[in-house]
Amino acid sequence: MGHLHHHVSPDAGDKRVFIAIVINLGLTVAQAIGGVIAGSLALVADAIHNLSDAISLIIAFGARKISRRPSNEAMTFGYGRVEVVAALVNYTTLIVIGLYLLFEAMMRLIEPQGVDGWLVVIIAAIALLIDTATALLTYRLSKSSVNIRAAFLHNLADALGSVAVIVAGTLILLYDWRIVDPLVTLMIAGYILWQSFVEIIPVIRILMLGSPPEVETTKILDRMNKVDGVADIHHAHFWQMDEHRNALDAHIVIAEGAWSDADAIKSQVKLVLQEDFGIGHTTLELECARHVCDDAQPIGHDDGQEV
Repeated sequence: MGHLHHHVSPDAGDKRVFIAIVINLGLTVAQAIGGVIAGSLALVADAIHNLSDAISLIIAFGARKISRRPSNEAMTFGYGRVEVVAALVNYTTLIVIGLYLLFEAMMRLIEPQGVDGWLVVIIAAIALLIDTATALLTYRLSKSSVNIRAAFLHNLADALGSVAVIVAGTLILLYDWRIVDPLVTLMIAGYILWQSFVEIIPVIRILMLGSPPEVETTKILDRMNKVDGVADIHHAHFWQMDEHRNALDAHIVIAEGAWSDADAIKSQVKLVLQEDFGIGHTTLELECARHVCDDAQPIGHDDGQEV
């Protein structure tokens, strides 16, 4: 149930992200100018996507800083989930960009335009090198952060886009296939949309307080019920505090005659949850067997209200 952590010190990680931001901003300007001069929609598309890379890295950088703030009266759970919000913003941006590129490519298919193949290939090749370097800067950080992973996928998609643009420019040079420019743009847009929709689902799941995807709810409840002194479990809520910390709220019914051992039973349940399922944050409400909640459901509440 645990997560693999690739530890990079906060300061070193921040430096990597900052360098990646500077590189991406410089590349965006170069690609945009080159795309306009060459008349290549694919290159302009790559520039627009690269701008989104830079913006995504700026958002990721800011969220990374904010997430380290300690808990306070206003944010009692701390600021860790700001990275999840940043990831949602970045993936949403990618989806909007993908849809825009689809529209522009369709327009170019209807009215093909001239493209300077040499300029496209040269600029795209430079972009590929820079995109690859930027992706490498954030790769290790992406392993342990949904926020940085969103920014990393921006760069990875852009690197693949640069490869596609190089292919398009080469085909234009060799065969004057101008239609390949909007076709490549369609492929770039399709990849961006596919990857974004795949990655945004777990982010939304966290924000919607969905149960962790790796959690087998029934299995965990059965194991809790097997702890000596536990008569029943109900009103259970499984959720994720952030990408790495799972949590559980539940009511535990203490078996009749075992109330004097209630604290020990609760401690045992917490131990089972931590050691067997990696759930470290638990809030357990104890109930006497004679005063159990009416019509209690194993999962959640029928009316959506806390009891």
